[in-house]
Amino acid sequence: MSDLIETRRDGAVLVVTMARPEKKNALTGAMYERIIAAFDEASGDDGLGALLIEGSGGVFSAGNDIADFLAVALQPGAEMKDAPPVRFIRALARFAKPLVAAVDGLAVGVGATLCFHCDLVYASPAARFHMPFVDLGLVPEAGSSLLVPQRFGRARAGQYLLLGEAFDAEAARADGLVNAIVEASALQAHALARAKALAAKPRQALLAARRLIRGDDAALIARMDEEVRLFAAALKSPEARAAFAAFMAKGKA
Repeated sequence: MSDLIETRRDGAVLVVTMARPEKKNALTGAMYERIIAAFDEASGDDGLGALLIEGSGGVFSAGNDIADFLAVALQPGAEMKDAPPVRFIRALARFAKPLVAAVDGLAVGVGATLCFHCDLVYASPAARFHMPFVDLGLVPEAGSSLLVPQRFGRARAGQYLLLGEAFDAEAARADGLVNAIVEASALQAHALARAKALAAKPRQALLAARRLIRGDDAALIARMDEEVRLFAAALKSPEARAAFAAFMAKGKA
């Protein structure tokens, strides 16, 4: 399963590719574990100055693999805080080196929210971001209840998190999530070139500047913890169970 996450070094950049296009790069627990390991690798290697995350097959990520997620999250005695998706978002928030995303096609759920943790985001014209947590009877995750209104303002946060409306690459650029829109054929090369440019900067100055830009992460971690608590409770609600049952039935059909 870890083969569904491919990693390679390109100069001082670690490239992480979600390679499950037949399932729209939906993330399983094993895939999360591999990405966490990639964060650890990049963090511990002085030769790596940045990490680039990308999808494959014209899709960034459809978010959690619902069947895999529910099998872990709803088993008796399971602690949400120990689940791979939760450990992933905490690792994402605490990763100290620059993060760059190349988004082509769908970016749903955590596929969208992880972009708010990235320093640079490049998208193809086909990119489409969607955070349908409330529609599934859930609450936002990955700190998005804090980061989305900070980035977009409360009006847009209501539109994207409460109404659950999807938004395209042009809206993401106008609202300040995406740095530039690049044709799909040139997207990976462009994002990699920007990641290499970051990695070539004086390292300590770069990391210090990044910390200053991002600010103290205590509020973000606290918000994540609150989201996890509410998310775990919501998972057991009748409305969430009904939404997931409908989703699984649609997938089988």
